[in-house]
Order: sequence, then C-alpha cells, then structure tokens
Amino acid sequence: MGDRIALRGLQAFGHHGVLPEERLNGQPFVVDVVLGVDTRAAAKTDDLAETVDYSSLAGRVVEAVGTDPVNLIETLAKRVADVCLAEPKVNDVEVTVHKPQAPVGVPFDDIAVTIHRSRT
Repeated sequence: MGDRIALRGLQAFGHHGVLPEERLNGQPFVVDVVLGVDTRAAAKTDDLAETVDYSSLAGRVVEAVGTDPVNLIETLAKRVADVCLAEPKVNDVEVTVHKPQAPVGVPFDDIAVTIHRSRT
C-alpha cells in the first residue's frame, strides 16, 4: 500500500437525484476522498509543490458537487474522482459520496457510494 492523503467529511450542497423535488430543492452531500500520492519527495523537501494542495482540492471537490445536477451519486462520485485525478501527483483515488437526506422512506444511518479510480 502506498502513501495516502485523506479528506473526509467535505460538505457540499447539490441538486442531484432522480426525483423532481431533489432537483428543485437540493440537499446536502458529504464527500470523502482518499488520494494515492507518493509523498517521499514532499517529505524530503518540505515543499508543497511536491504533493497535493488539499485545501485547493477540497474547494474544487465542493464546487464539483454544487454544479450540474445528475441523477445518480455514482455519476457524482465519478465526477469527483476525475477532479482528483486531474491533480498530477494523484495516482489513484477512492471517492465516497454520502447522501444523508436521501428520500428512501425509512430511517437510515447512511446512504453512500464508494468508487476506486486510477490513472492506469
């Protein structure tokens, strides 16, 4: 297993879902990303340019969730993975999109989709 940088619990608001009220009213989403990054050069040089600026990436992830509504959180997770893989230092990513207010009609703790994507 390689080095990992994790951003957990990123909160964003979006209008994703298949139901008309989800598209109209929107709802909160929570996103976790775990980045596969070789951190050796950054650790050696203590230089941010040698790793991922997670503050900047967090903003882009939240922005990706807040734009262009889609039906499925699977599609949203892929969009977030693409944002992460656009970072040159990211080799692979695990993305989990949580939909804490999903309209499923029964009490629940979590509704989430997790995907894994890599450059190869």
